[in-house]
Amino acid sequence: MNSVKINSRTRKKRASYHHGDLRQQLLSVTEQIILERGVDGFTLREAARRAGVSPAAPAHHFKDAKGLLTEVAVLGFQEFGDALAAADKEGGSDPAQRLRAQGLAYVHFAMRHPARFQLMFRHDRLDTANAEFKRVSSRAYCVLDGAIHAATNTPAQGELAPESYGLLLAVWSIVHGFSHLALERHFRRGPGTEPASRDEVLRTLLPLMLNYLPVKRI
Repeated sequence: MNSVKINSRTRKKRASYHHGDLRQQLLSVTEQIILERGVDGFTLREAARRAGVSPAAPAHHFKDAKGLLTEVAVLGFQEFGDALAAADKEGGSDPAQRLRAQGLAYVHFAMRHPARFQLMFRHDRLDTANAEFKRVSSRAYCVLDGAIHAATNTPAQGELAPESYGLLLAVWSIVHGFSHLALERHFRRGPGTEPASRDEVLRTLLPLMLNYLPVKRI
């Protein structure tokens, strides 16, 4: 009798996902899996299991695992681009302030959405030919690129000189690397001490790091 009730509930759950929110449920459980197991630990079968559907069901919304992961990355880049654009605007006309504000937004996004952040730059697991992925990832990059153009007095549509492109790489690498180190809890005050808390990272270490962005030397 209990088995009949359980099977009945499972069928109802699967039916509700089929007709309603399976797509959103799969996106949600994908982020959960990445948080727990990392990007390389994700499998479509596990996502289907957690959503309460058959292994074949996700194909109705996403062609395959790469398609599902790409959709999560697209959502990440959409919010990431919005955050960078808003920060860039807050920086006003000063390129140094624009880049500092972008750096703050960059790290805050990574700490707020660690699963998406881990995935967004893993091109080996994504469909990088996807038109929407190309659009939103390019938009986020262009926010940084615009501030570097301003910092180096390069015309908006002009090609960056090697030295200017080097600046872009330096700023991006510093902020991106900091984000990963923070997420992996590598920051410590000294050997044998506890890793810095999230609050300490954002309130103390992040502003300290941003003071050394190389744009001040341009």
